Amino acid sequence: MAASLLPLLAYAAALGIAAFIPGPGVAALVGESLGSGLRTSFFFLAGLALGDLVYLSIAVAGLAALAELFAEAFLVVKIIGGLYLVYLAWVFWTSGAGLVGVRTARARGGGKAFLAGFTVTLGNPKRIVFYLALLPTVLDLNAVGLFEWTLLAVVTVLVLFAVLAPYALLAAKARSLMTRPAALKRLNRAAGATIGSAGALILGEAAYAAFRRV
Repeated sequence: MAASLLPLLAYAAALGIAAFIPGPGVAALVGESLGSGLRTSFFFLAGLALGDLVYLSIAVAGLAALAELFAEAFLVVKIIGGLYLVYLAWVFWTSGAGLVGVRTARARGGGKAFLAGFTVTLGNPKRIVFYLALLPTVLDLNAVGLFEWTLLAVVTVLVLFAVLAPYALLAAKARSLMTRPAALKRLNRAAGATIGSAGALILGEAAYAAFRRV
């Protein structure tokens, strides 16, 4: 793998396509940017990236069986992440036009946003499928050593930020154009609806997964 860039480029292309397709993570990221601003949304995005690195490491280490063993724990993580997004949606929806108050309350919320992004990725079955099922068709995981893993990790972070940052930037731009109280109230509610939808989808997937295990 070190002798050729083709596998690395194939991985980057596959990851970019998978990340670009809207899902709960993208919806929650847009909601974070609309409601809390660009800075907080980038903390959320960093959490998403860390979750991907966890799955990348599991796949490279050949621990697919371990991932299956942790399925129950990941279900709990998914529920926690979904509940947090629903709570955050409620905060934005009920904040009215008080973006100043929300901004003050969320000024120190980078850590929470990071943790929310991390849990959203860990509980996302699409990421599990990508890294544990599709990744081996793109890369020869038996040929991945520490150096190759480092390259893959760097590429993972770069691709995710390159693909997902525009979502956050566009949402932050829309936020910056809103100045009237009525417009700010609508923006808050749009952010709440977006994040709440992502949270509801995650909780629905968790409920379905739990039902299948019964």
